[in-house]
Amino acid sequence: MKYKNLLFDVDDTLLDFQDAQKVALKFLFESMDIPYNEETEKMYNTMNQSRWRQFEQGILTSEQVVNGRFGIFFNQLGIEVDSVEMERNYRQYLKEGIKPVENSLELVNSLSKQANLFIVTNGIAETQSYRLQKSGLMPYFKDVFISEELNAQKPSINFFNTVFSRIPYFNKEETAIIGDSLTSDIQGGINAGIDTIWYNPKRKEVKDPVMPTYDIAHLNEIYDL
Repeated sequence: MKYKNLLFDVDDTLLDFQDAQKVALKFLFESMDIPYNEETEKMYNTMNQSRWRQFEQGILTSEQVVNGRFGIFFNQLGIEVDSVEMERNYRQYLKEGIKPVENSLELVNSLSKQANLFIVTNGIAETQSYRLQKSGLMPYFKDVFISEELNAQKPSINFFNTVFSRIPYFNKEETAIIGDSLTSDIQGGINAGIDTIWYNPKRKEVKDPVMPTYDIAHLNEIYDL
């Protein structure tokens, strides 16, 4: 292991966010007698991803993203709801989603003996902290950096400058970020001048001008870097 500092994304890198979201949405929709199917899931994902992309670009705050999204979504279905209340209900379900990605728990346990591990995640602090604690991941990380608490988000350089300032004896050449998102994790790492490890289990082609240092299909490949 040539890296002394490894920065890990959470959602769909260490914990299966897609599974957590599906379960949470299913419970939320059923509570309103709305079917959760492929069509409604696609509608929600399209709207939600668009809003998080605006967050990454600094157009929306995380609070604006989450507190407004269900009002927008249900309005598309012709239903008027209290968007903030829907978000609160959704998060009660979402925070229980702690299914690991591959063998992530064993991986960070092993890597923590070789390098300093840090969490770097865009999201809501209360939800992410709860999931990290309940999943058993938290003890293996030296520090946790959540966009809501830093008032900055991946891929902004401000986010990474704050992270770097809190890592003792920090050296960019000894640091890499691991994540599934080209637009936040990999672009953020490039912006910050550190190596990037794209977790790409579906073997997507890189069509953007965002070129990761490494492209891995399985988390265990990190051992060989």
